[in-house]
Amino acid sequence: MTIRGDAPKTEKKKSRKSKAIVDEKAPLLPKSKEENAGFDDFDGASFSGAVFNLSTTIVGAGIMALPATFKQLGMVAGIVAIIFTAFLAEKSIEFLLRFTRAGKVVSYGGLMGDAFGKFGRAIVQICVVVNNLGVLIVYMIIIGDVLSGTSASGDLHAGILEKWFGAHWWTGRTFILLFTTLAVFAPLASFKRIDSLRFTSALSVGLAVVFLVIAVGISIVKIFSGGIEMPKLFPVITDVSSFFNLFTVVPVLVTAYICHYNVHSIDNELEDSSQMQGVVRSAIGLCTVVYLMTSFFGFLLFGEGTLDDVLANFDSDLGIPFGSVLNDAVRISYAAHLILVFPVVFYPTRINIDGLLFSSARPLVQDNFRFASVTIALIVSIFIGANFIPSIWDAFQFTGATAAVCLSYIFPAAIVLSTILQQEKTKSLPSL
Repeated sequence: MTIRGDAPKTEKKKSRKSKAIVDEKAPLLPKSKEENAGFDDFDGASFSGAVFNLSTTIVGAGIMALPATFKQLGMVAGIVAIIFTAFLAEKSIEFLLRFTRAGKVVSYGGLMGDAFGKFGRAIVQICVVVNNLGVLIVYMIIIGDVLSGTSASGDLHAGILEKWFGAHWWTGRTFILLFTTLAVFAPLASFKRIDSLRFTSALSVGLAVVFLVIAVGISIVKIFSGGIEMPKLFPVITDVSSFFNLFTVVPVLVTAYICHYNVHSIDNELEDSSQMQGVVRSAIGLCTVVYLMTSFFGFLLFGEGTLDDVLANFDSDLGIPFGSVLNDAVRISYAAHLILVFPVVFYPTRINIDGLLFSSARPLVQDNFRFASVTIALIVSIFIGANFIPSIWDAFQFTGATAAVCLSYIFPAAIVLSTILQQEKTKSLPSL
């Protein structure tokens, strides 16, 4: 793929109907009229729907680990780290979109395929599957912890339902996860267009804001009552070990902003693709505000007692009126948020696993049997993993330090470098 080094400053308006035809081997939605049969009544996704879907992709379980990054870095350095990570995420997605337009491809895998061949396409699909499966399993584990309780850390933490109704078979972890899977995950995962999830995505963002509002309200009450100490502003480095502990925040920050695997899916359904950069900036800006306020007030509220999962801090006495009610509200809103995030992250996972296994088959949306089979197999695998994998934060650190960092930064940079090298190679060839 050879393009000019300077990207055009303006981009002509592109309607959904005029987009390039998708390679059938690319693990994304079909775009040609023939392949688009069955979707003729769909005129393209709206700007707001795209923003909500991308925001939902970004804001997941990682938001609850961000206050712990302030515990490591301090207030000032933590704020700078979040803003800097947001800037890097926006720039890396800008690179993806710029080279996508230039190469006339419509998938992350197709972009890597142009730069590095079949190996490049396969490796990005593997990274998406590894990252998303790990994240989806973590989501289901947290939902089980919140609703039915957990004793993974050695201490018994009662779930919401067990606290309200007592210990019964129908408040047990396995039944709760099975019911949630059949009643919520399976129906939402059956949609063939990601734009169909725009309303649940908007609701999930709203639930994240509910958690934020409650945390801010509790912090303000405790400030006026004198129950909050001055938090540290900068990291405290006393030895080599404390210095290296600062780098443990990197996987959490990377995971917090990863959404690159869903950018092309959302772009392909957007009615006016020239708006995609605005969608990215709006979504990242919205999520950055939520992240900063969650981290700031979460760390302000719990200080050095902030746990890796700040949600666990809401399992104790807050020392304010109606503290128990607010604890339950925070945990319920967060569990509901993850339940609605699940299908948005599930969507690209299914597309990429299908691209790996059936790369030469017709588009997944046209084959109902294959669509149902892949969907059922993935949901069953995630359900089994959530019932047998005990630790969620080890999984987060693994995916954040491997697949997530590759998808977010390494692959976009590699695409840029590969294109520059191809340009230089083309310039060095003698004229005929």
